[in-house]
Amino acid sequence: MSSTERTGSTGSVSSLFSEALVADAHGAYARLRETAPVHRTTTPDGEPVWLITRYAEARAALADPRLSLNKANAKTSGEYRSSMPPELDAHLLNMDPPDHTRLRRLVAKAFTPRRVEDMRMRIQKLTDELLTTMTGPHVDLVHALAVPLPMGVICELLGIPETARRDFRAWTDTLFSPTPGGATESRTAMREMHQFLKSVIEDKRSSPTEDLLSALVQARDDHDVLTEPELVSLAFLTLFAGYDNAVHLIGNTALSLLLHPRLLRAVRGGAVPIRSVVEETLRWNPPFVLAVRRFALEDVSIGNALIPAGGRVWVSIASANRDGREFPSPDVFDPGRAPTHLAFGYGVHYCLGAPLARMEAEIAVRSLLERFPVLELAVAADELEWWPTFHKRGLQSLPVLTY
Repeated sequence: MSSTERTGSTGSVSSLFSEALVADAHGAYARLRETAPVHRTTTPDGEPVWLITRYAEARAALADPRLSLNKANAKTSGEYRSSMPPELDAHLLNMDPPDHTRLRRLVAKAFTPRRVEDMRMRIQKLTDELLTTMTGPHVDLVHALAVPLPMGVICELLGIPETARRDFRAWTDTLFSPTPGGATESRTAMREMHQFLKSVIEDKRSSPTEDLLSALVQARDDHDVLTEPELVSLAFLTLFAGYDNAVHLIGNTALSLLLHPRLLRAVRGGAVPIRSVVEETLRWNPPFVLAVRRFALEDVSIGNALIPAGGRVWVSIASANRDGREFPSPDVFDPGRAPTHLAFGYGVHYCLGAPLARMEAEIAVRSLLERFPVLELAVAADELEWWPTFHKRGLQSLPVLTY
């Protein structure tokens, strides 16, 4: 990322989508935070976007009702092009109250503290089954544990057949990390995912079971509280978000310990709870770098910037979580901190699946340490391969030595 410069009272960045930001997101964001809390940059299609980088402004923006998630409120030089086709776009991350409230209430029943706690034994069983297949000494923790565990959990929650899980993982990887010129691949993945979900929903209509997707189908057919596009989109969002977020939280939490051997020993000895390590990982290396884009409903002043009505706003979770104004020594990994990070958002759009993702990461990493008395990185830290995207912070693989 090029160095920032002043444009009026707003920091200006040549492009948010630079290779430097992907390669060194924390370093780039640190330079931006020092210049200004809000920066004007552009998207790949040349549209302006305002990027919020400091904690106080980010937290306020995430809860600001003047910033809408509904893309109908975008004002651009051309037609706003969503990354999602209309058939999968009628979901919570494109809605404001009251529609957001109506749909969120339907899904929230599956993620209450009691419901999530009831899943603990099943998550532990799935974890143990995966660990028994890890014979070592060379293991890729992403492919052996971080990917299959959340996939199994969210698919069981929704009632997705096991035979479809490999395809779903391929679709997800394509959508989150498209290759240059890969628009055709993304469209194909979307189309296949859409047809798959429609097929599963029809199966639930004819043969309902005790799962979330069957309950949503019943809410649609018997109570008419959501439309058919909302049903399909809600299934897509729950499956998509419930999987990818947890995958990278597990991988990033394991890496946090591997990069801090002294802390790893303290966790093994019981001096530091694994829950605190997960929370600090969410601050220090969150799975998602950016919150969902928002659009100003009116002219909005945030920090040093005046964002015009219809302007697109991105909140950098990764940057806010390392703001020294909120977190002393922000680049230091310290599990003793209070969990005031923004990794799961803030306000009415706070992530419903946060308790489940936390539980999966805690169980997965704790069980991993219990099974293997010795766990070390098999490559140098700078040789680890991350997904080449500015949206998320996730490992493509995590090779370790186990004994």
